[in-house]
Amino acid sequence: MVKQNISTEMQRYLDYAISKNASDVHITEGVPVTLRVDGKLFSIPEVEAVTAAKSKELISGFTSEEALSLLDQKKEIDFSFGYQTMRFRVNVYYQKGSIAASLRLIPSKIRTFRELGLPPILEKFTEQSQGFVVISGPTGSGKSTTLAALIDKINEERRSHIITIEDPIEYVFEHKKGIVSQREIGQDTNTFARGLRSALREDPDVVLVGEMRDLETIDAALTMAETGHLVFTTLHTNSAAQTADRIVGVFPPHQQQQVRSQLASVLLGVVSQRLIPRVNGGRVMAAEIMISNSAIRSLIREGKIHQIPNIIQTSASEGMISLDKVLSELVSRGEISMEDALSWSLDPKSFKMMVY
Repeated sequence: MVKQNISTEMQRYLDYAISKNASDVHITEGVPVTLRVDGKLFSIPEVEAVTAAKSKELISGFTSEEALSLLDQKKEIDFSFGYQTMRFRVNVYYQKGSIAASLRLIPSKIRTFRELGLPPILEKFTEQSQGFVVISGPTGSGKSTTLAALIDKINEERRSHIITIEDPIEYVFEHKKGIVSQREIGQDTNTFARGLRSALREDPDVVLVGEMRDLETIDAALTMAETGHLVFTTLHTNSAAQTADRIVGVFPPHQQQQVRSQLASVLLGVVSQRLIPRVNGGRVMAAEIMISNSAIRSLIREGKIHQIPNIIQTSASEGMISLDKVLSELVSRGEISMEDALSWSLDPKSFKMMVY
């Protein structure tokens, strides 16, 4: 869906975004081309506000005619492309009748656990032969980057067949000790659920599901984990407890008890993460980590998901950590401000007592 040759003007904007370590580029009528850096938006200097015609010209500078034709039918399209040291995950859409685009920057190099500052306990997930791991958090919290690090570690250390199902493909994996088959929605398979059902016949050891968007996909992902595979996926939720609640709640009431039992038996853990602005620039990851032990599994099975935070707080010896605990440590070390910590805290009132 991307042109072989990106227009010269778009190259200038992409080069500038890369030089500023931006996470996103926005092209929309009425404002100059805009970047998101360290979570904040700013316009590229000395660039005029984009008109509807200019927006279409810029977006046509990296999007094929075939894709633009598809855009007319669907009104929004997703694709990705590589440029310089980056991949760009793109959503092109209509707003007020004109074409707009959001581009997420994804480094071509997959960073290691150490480079990302991921807690070493997460390595335990990569050592399992089967089960279900969910990386959760809001948009732009680094979920895809964490997933890529987990998958690449398996790829380097185990002779496994890894299948990824993504919309669109973000990080590109090389074949290392393992072999990696990457399937893109729309190009290689029609839906996440269909790709997952097909994967059962493709001899996988590990499956990455880019996002669980609906009941059918969640059902297929749980079945994949239940049938002896290691499954990694993401959800847009704010805590480990909310993640379990969302998975069960997607199903109709008469199926929920069965799903609770299914989830309790396959879930290995949940990582609920945020990227928070550092006081001195850049961003730092803060993650709540829930490891499925017998107490967690019992709470899920019995529908007492609201009690999960208590188990996380009292199970530090097993590698669990609450988000508020991480935030309090970051404030104590002077890495993030109290104001930012409170805005991300799951329980601001208790958090204040924890810090003071």
